Amino acid sequence: MTLSVKSFALTCGLLFGFIFMIATWWLIFKGTPGDIMIKFTNFFFGYSFTFVGGFFGLFWGFVYGFIGGAVFSWLYNLLSRGNKSE
Repeated sequence: MTLSVKSFALTCGLLFGFIFMIATWWLIFKGTPGDIMIKFTNFFFGYSFTFVGGFFGLFWGFVYGFIGGAVFSWLYNLLSRGNKSE
């Protein structure tokens, strides 16, 4: 079985982006930024612990999720080529 690199990367990008945005908004709703979310301001340009910052989190989560998903699916396809049990 092989994975479609484009589809898997897009799925991971959307998933990570929306999780990051919802996590930001949820912590705003709770009133506490959380230690880990504050550290993301150092890595993601434009990200802040605000409502608009959630959209920057969506963007950067998509970018990193897309790249990570593409690398993972490419490696999976590369390593599963030698194991043809079908």
